[in-house]
Amino acid sequence: MILMSALTVASLAACGGSSKPVEATTTSGGSAAPTTSLYDRLGKMDAIKAVVKDFVEERVAKDPRINSFFLNTDIPAFEAKLAEQICEATGGPCKYTGKDMKTSHLGMKIKESDFNALVEDLIITLDKFKVPEREKAELLAPLAAMKGDIVNAP
Repeated sequence: MILMSALTVASLAACGGSSKPVEATTTSGGSAAPTTSLYDRLGKMDAIKAVVKDFVEERVAKDPRINSFFLNTDIPAFEAKLAEQICEATGGPCKYTGKDMKTSHLGMKIKESDFNALVEDLIITLDKFKVPEREKAELLAPLAAMKGDIVNAP
């Protein structure tokens, strides 16, 4: 499961996956009809905050592969910005006000293996919260699109 989802993220990154949420689908009549946003399907901001809190505090902070990147991080502020970013990326009412990914990760010497560890932790968290596969894939797509701005070391 983790490998399959990680491969999905990797393939989305290679294809330049979109960070825009899916907002329309085709009905049986062939016309485009609005669908429920990913933000709504995830359970809105309360659910996003719960997932982010678990992801950061129970996964990332305890993962020896990557927790050193967060030693000097203001965790509550980080969680707030991450929730805001996810809210915006999934079609919610938020506007991300943090730094762009390239700037915020500059000089951190993040390797692809570090990025993959973070993705694995996120997938474990999404599984814990029983996020369906479709929503999981839609949520991982914006992260995949950011990989080039986050990974900055061989």
